Amino acid sequence: MTTRRDAVGSTSTTPRTRAPRVSADQRREEILVAAHEVFGARGFHKASLGEIAEKVGITHPGILHHFGSKDQLFVEVLALRERLDVAGYENNEPPGGPQMLRHLIHTAEVNTGRVGLVQSYVVLSAESVTEGHPAQESFRQRFAVLRGQISRSLGETCAPWATPPVDELDAAASTIIAVMDGLQVQWLLDPDSVDMPEALAQVIDGLLRRWGVPPLAQIGE
Repeated sequence: MTTRRDAVGSTSTTPRTRAPRVSADQRREEILVAAHEVFGARGFHKASLGEIAEKVGITHPGILHHFGSKDQLFVEVLALRERLDVAGYENNEPPGGPQMLRHLIHTAEVNTGRVGLVQSYVVLSAESVTEGHPAQESFRQRFAVLRGQISRSLGETCAPWATPPVDELDAAASTIIAVMDGLQVQWLLDPDSVDMPEALAQVIDGLLRRWGVPPLAQIGE
């Protein structure tokens, strides 16, 4: 709330502009969109809940009412980012088979244009391994889901009569995730020396070659 003096010296009060009342779900979505923008521009530590709240027209405590903590808000922003990334696919779900593998490479390419979000992800995912971290379970679940999606897609890309054992596919999926995350750290430190999509494509093609599958570029949609 701000104050000003009128022409005769009296003090009047100008109330802060407040966001109109909306449903809780709509307010959460508004906060996520604003947070996506702020985290993307400033990174995790420089982004402030106050700035996010101001964009939405609510207070800092209002953000915490909906998300509990800054860490949890960022985890939800990651989920929003992933929903946006697959919005063009059928039923807004991640694709399967070779299309999913191409999607991973495309995501690596897109990530080169959203430094703040990549930096925030790298920092928070590393911090989540510490005991009692509020985002630990969210990251654990995220990795489990992603491993399953990649493992199935690798199996679907192989010939039906030559599909590797499930444990081998799971290990390959873990390798791909490790490469993606490791490349992000290297790229943040030295972006001119690291080509994330090219390096990831080489690793995926190498895994497929091990199972007698041609490179992605030679596989139809």
